[in-house]
Amino acid sequence: MQSGIRERLHFLKKFLHAPRQYGSVTPSSHWLAQTLLDPVPWNQVHSMAELGAGTGAITRFIPRGEKTGMNVLLFEIDPDFRSQLREEFPGCFCNNDCLRLRLALHNSSLEKLDCIVSSLSLMNFSKPDRTRFMEQIISSLKEGGWFITYEYFPRMKTELSQHFEILHTKWVLLNFPPALVYICRKKTTTQVQRENPKSTVNVVPISQVYTKR
Repeated sequence: MQSGIRERLHFLKKFLHAPRQYGSVTPSSHWLAQTLLDPVPWNQVHSMAELGAGTGAITRFIPRGEKTGMNVLLFEIDPDFRSQLREEFPGCFCNNDCLRLRLALHNSSLEKLDCIVSSLSLMNFSKPDRTRFMEQIISSLKEGGWFITYEYFPRMKTELSQHFEILHTKWVLLNFPPALVYICRKKTTTQVQRENPKSTVNVVPISQVYTKR
C-alpha cells in the first residue's frame, strides 16, 4: 500500500515538472491495463514492445517468464523509471528512445514484433517526430500485428485509421483521467496503398537501420 502511494507521489512530482512528457498525474489503473491487454492472443505473441512503460503499471499485467518464451522490449525516457523497470522486470529489454524502435529490435536480434502497446499519445509529439514515431511502429510491426494504445481526448482515430484496422474502442472510466482505448491491427501493405496511395509513412528495411548505440 505504502509503495503504491510513494509511486503515485513520485509520478505526480514528475508530471508537475514536465506535464507534456508524462501526460497524466498518476500511473495507469489496473482496469486500464486489463482493458489494453485482455484482447491480446498471448499464445500467438512471441515478441512485443511497450512504449512509455513508466512505473510498470501496465507491464505488470504482461505475461512473462521462461514459460512464455516471449521477448518483451520496454521503452521509457525517464531514467529513474527506466532504472525501476530494469530492477522489477530483469527479463525485459529496457530502452530509452521509442523513436529508435527499429534499432532496439536490431540490437535484440529481432526482426518484427507481434504486438505493440503504447501509452504515448501522438499529440504529444511534434509533427516531424509524430511521423517518425508512426514510421518506427509500422516498420517494426508484423502485418496483422496488434497495436493497442489509448488517449484522454479522442483525437487520434483519423491518423490511426490510415495504418491500422481499428477493431474496437472502449472508454475506461475507472482511470484518472478516463481513457479511450484503441484496439487495432496493422493493415496489409496492399490495404494501405489502396486506401491511402499518398501515404508518407515508409517502411524502414532493417538493413538501413543505423546500428551504433
